[in-house]
Amino acid sequence: MKVLYIYAHQEPTSFNAALKDTALSALQEKGHEVKGSDLYAMRFKAVLDAEDFPVRKKPEVFKPFLEAIHASKTGAFSSDIKAEMEKVEWADLLIFQFPVYFSSMPAIMKGWIDRVFAPGFAFNPITQSAYETGLLKGKVAMLVATTGASEEWYSKGGAHGDLRELLKCITHCVFEYAGMETLPSHIIYEVSSQSREKGVWELERYRQNLSGL
Repeated sequence: MKVLYIYAHQEPTSFNAALKDTALSALQEKGHEVKGSDLYAMRFKAVLDAEDFPVRKKPEVFKPFLEAIHASKTGAFSSDIKAEMEKVEWADLLIFQFPVYFSSMPAIMKGWIDRVFAPGFAFNPITQSAYETGLLKGKVAMLVATTGASEEWYSKGGAHGDLRELLKCITHCVFEYAGMETLPSHIIYEVSSQSREKGVWELERYRQNLSGL
């Protein structure tokens, strides 16, 4: 299996970094091919703007949706977007790992989706049945998320609400919209206050989860 690992965390000595390294090791040990996009290390540009389209359809006024459709037909995306699109096309499984910010993903990863999952590349812009005709059909996506708050806070009836339900704005409205199948999200709660022993246990739990794919 070909796996693209999209990762967003700033600190290379963090628990998130250890989680990512555990994943890459576990996947490669199982014989999977792995490519990575370490967004902060890449200094990936999170803002969708006119620079993303070197050859514009309408230079006089910037309409990002129109330009993205044009670029999907002509290949006229900026080089960093094209590089990520090539990884997506190559991959069977896309794993997105991030710390939860305000019950969603960090801006840099949302920017990756905004720029890379362009109309005409990830989803069909001219149909009323986009979920059935998503252009990434046949691929699989999975979220791996860490939180600072407790599982109680992120449960049904908790202060924040059920995190898995909150993440449907990604798993359903992005991944399934693009035609992908979604695996259950792997979530680790209360990471900022966990003990070293709990951290080691969580790394092994994640390794076992990936080994069972």
